[in-house]
Amino acid sequence: MPIWAEKTEKRSMLTINEVTVGYRAAAVVHGVTVTLGVGEVAAIIGPNGAGKSTTLRTISGLLRPWSGSILLDGQRVDGLSPAEIVRRGVAHVPEGRRIFPGLTVLENLGMGAYLDRDQRRVKARLDYVFEQFHPLAMRRHQTGASLSGGEQQMLAVGRALMSQPRVILLDEPSMGLAPLLVARLFESLRRLQAGGLAIILVEQNTKLALSLADHVYVLSAGRVVADGTPNALRDSEAIRTAYLGGLPAPG
Repeated sequence: MPIWAEKTEKRSMLTINEVTVGYRAAAVVHGVTVTLGVGEVAAIIGPNGAGKSTTLRTISGLLRPWSGSILLDGQRVDGLSPAEIVRRGVAHVPEGRRIFPGLTVLENLGMGAYLDRDQRRVKARLDYVFEQFHPLAMRRHQTGASLSGGEQQMLAVGRALMSQPRVILLDEPSMGLAPLLVARLFESLRRLQAGGLAIILVEQNTKLALSLADHVYVLSAGRVVADGTPNALRDSEAIRTAYLGGLPAPG
């Protein structure tokens, strides 16, 4: 059983309901609604500046919604601190990885479990992360700075898993990686999803995003302009042309 399944037997559900948020006096996200069930992947795609990363920062508590609500298992989490949202089961892997380059792999992973004093549980999570990301196990005593880009991204995801999340927010995980490393990373994400982990994925590579997602939300200028299953969006010529990079229709 996946390590995060110890927390609850309920089907977790994250609901972002009509959220508006921005910076200073300028709204960036306008009335965005996203829903996510256990073991599901919701992909958020759209052009640069559409509000995708801002949406993730709001879910993780780095920004507070101006209006709307965010619920986890029916309980509001908007307004809670980032640490409390992690404690409730939501982990955030920001764009750019942001690992600690001077710390070893083990030390970086340990930072992800800082809220838990139970060393038995922490050791079980560490074993699980090494099972999912074999290169990290072989490099456990190396510094983060010595890892390849793909290994650093694995480390960033692994650090998030150390908090025992039920939902993980991934911001541009394929950015700057060679195609082979991207394929390995996304295969790991598929295994995590199959184990029951829910994922909200922000990804510029629309083909990759659609290959993993159960449901896709298209953001433009801070608003959801389309949403549906990957095949449903591919069926729309206007959406394919404007937002999916001209991907062919299914069939």
